[in-house]
Amino acid sequence: MRDTTSPSAPLAIVTGATAGLGLETAKGLASAGYRVIVAGRNPEKGKLACHAVRNHQSGAEVRFELLDLDSLDSVRQFAARLRESEPSLQRLINNAGIMAPPRLERTQDGFERQFGVNYLGHFLLTSLLLPLLVAASSDPESRPRVVQLSSLAHRSGRIDFGDLDSAKRYDPWRAYRQSKLAMLLFAQALQKQSDQHGWGLLSVAAHPGLSRTALFDAGVKSRALIGSAFKLVMPLISQSAAEGARPTLHAALGDDVRPGDYFGPDGFSETKGAPRRAHRSNAAKDQAVEDRLWEVSCELTGAAWTARSVAAGQ
Repeated sequence: MRDTTSPSAPLAIVTGATAGLGLETAKGLASAGYRVIVAGRNPEKGKLACHAVRNHQSGAEVRFELLDLDSLDSVRQFAARLRESEPSLQRLINNAGIMAPPRLERTQDGFERQFGVNYLGHFLLTSLLLPLLVAASSDPESRPRVVQLSSLAHRSGRIDFGDLDSAKRYDPWRAYRQSKLAMLLFAQALQKQSDQHGWGLLSVAAHPGLSRTALFDAGVKSRALIGSAFKLVMPLISQSAAEGARPTLHAALGDDVRPGDYFGPDGFSETKGAPRRAHRSNAAKDQAVEDRLWEVSCELTGAAWTARSVAAGQ
């Protein structure tokens, strides 16, 4: 384990790390010797999260940075600050997300909010932090990793290119499933792009099974009947946030992780348990959809992934 007090300790960023799975992931990375940036939109919650990480790991170096994935401008500002203050980035955990708001909401840029916050914001963020990730690829001890948070819900999701922003029809869970399928497709596409361009990244994905978090509680409220049923069976099929973060931490730190891997719990239907390689839906294996989603996402966000943009930090 690396010395957590060393100024040369590797850097990890966890989005949405002020509570739940993100906070537990931040704790795990701090325990593994990483300097941790808690990236979120609420400074007060950020301070409390940093305090929790330090209580968990004595001597941990952790700080809060403002990042609102609801705004692509906020994403650009965050990335610009990081490129100015940090020489490299070893771990990027794209964890933040929202689940199934009952009514259609839109980001500041006009995207359906789940697709915008859960996926498009992370897509742009990763492209803007690519220079720092590529800079870390020269470290022989640790290939830089990007971990995308997907979900069991991806299995019934599809990418609706004719209605990505739910302008024609909004269904809370349909939109959530689409966003989480997009995250898994993103992880796969990023690995292929890295291999093609020689970026040296290890791009992987993970899902937490069914974890008892405030995010999940908020999500099931959009389906009253389903929510009531879940309350009855949750103790049997779910796990804590700390346990739910284990697949993410394995994806970020495990010695057996391979390019393009996807991890989830090993229990019944992958709802809880120890980390193992997870099942992907047929939709997640559709190369044509993966390629088209990459192209559309670049158009929607303005993300640039060329070698020139990486070298220039654009």
